[in-house]
Amino acid sequence: MSTTLKKTVEPSAGEIAALAVLNALPHPVVMIDAEGHIAEANDAAQNFFQASAAFMRRHALSYFIPFGSPLLELIGQVRERQAPVSEYRVDIGSPRIGGEKIVDIYAAPMVERPGDVVVMLQERTMADKIDRQLTHRGAARTVTGLAAMLAHEIKNPLSGIRGAAQLLEQSVEDDDRALTRLITDEADRIVKLVDRMEVFSDERPIERSAVNIHTVLDHVKRLAQSGFARNIKISEEYDPSLPPVLANRDQLIQVFLNLVKNATEALGDQPDAEIVLTTAYRPGVRLSVPGSRDKVTLPMEFCVRDNGPGVPEDLLPHLFDPFVTTKTNGSGLGLALVAKIVRDHGGVVECESQPRKTTFRVLMPAYAAGQKPLS
Repeated sequence: MSTTLKKTVEPSAGEIAALAVLNALPHPVVMIDAEGHIAEANDAAQNFFQASAAFMRRHALSYFIPFGSPLLELIGQVRERQAPVSEYRVDIGSPRIGGEKIVDIYAAPMVERPGDVVVMLQERTMADKIDRQLTHRGAARTVTGLAAMLAHEIKNPLSGIRGAAQLLEQSVEDDDRALTRLITDEADRIVKLVDRMEVFSDERPIERSAVNIHTVLDHVKRLAQSGFARNIKISEEYDPSLPPVLANRDQLIQVFLNLVKNATEALGDQPDAEIVLTTAYRPGVRLSVPGSRDKVTLPMEFCVRDNGPGVPEDLLPHLFDPFVTTKTNGSGLGLALVAKIVRDHGGVVECESQPRKTTFRVLMPAYAAGQKPLS
């Protein structure tokens, strides 16, 4: 009786290299066979579909995406035309992979494997992060020039107006004294507004070091609950294994204090008002840092989430622009300052909002051991 040994086929060096290249991509890439099943999936795809490669190979692509999804039609077009097809801003979200998932789709035929199609997905949130970063830089430059102009053209005349009002107060009747005090108070208010704007023109190098984000958030929580958020529940969802972030501690406190204050004001007197502070490690987002040709990974994710009414949809694209506010007496500089500080740290800030769930998300670089703090 003879025994036949089954030879295990080892992947070639070329196949190993190709797989390494696919896994290095930050975008989900899947190969769909002629029957519509998932044949291969890179690391980013496994993270996107929230399933291992082994699990994905046992299912058709239709198992993960909504019934009748445009993605299935695009794959059919690729097979029919034997040519690449692209589609932008397609929602392929489903209960299995999470809520709304807006992606750009790039699909192409596998010439050497008839019927097979390679699909790459680019989440719009990534492209939007880059767009927002550029928008924040432009907004900050606008406020910088405006602040310099206001400091000279407004603060000096205001000083004279205030002085004149104080002199008038000494000689007018009691009925008119309220008007002179109003002039003085309004002059002081405008000066404070200009002072806040002058922060945007401060281009001095930032002193940065390894900062434990949890000590920053705990400090912000104590400040908030001892003052403006004393009647609001603030809870934490922290990743205890998170590495330090490369940042300026005082400026981080300013960022998250502004975000928590913003959430508190949005909640108002809501009886079940709650703010949640979260931290997580999310590798994959890479952006250019101002003044450098290198790209950095922004794996550190810090969020301030509230269960308030949400931000009006038409306001979301302009939320971090200066002078944009939903508050009656707001200056519209708080979130613009947050965007400037995060930008100066080489990071990104964004907002996702719907009723009962508004999330301000800050993405920043981690501190690497032996890394020299930037200045």
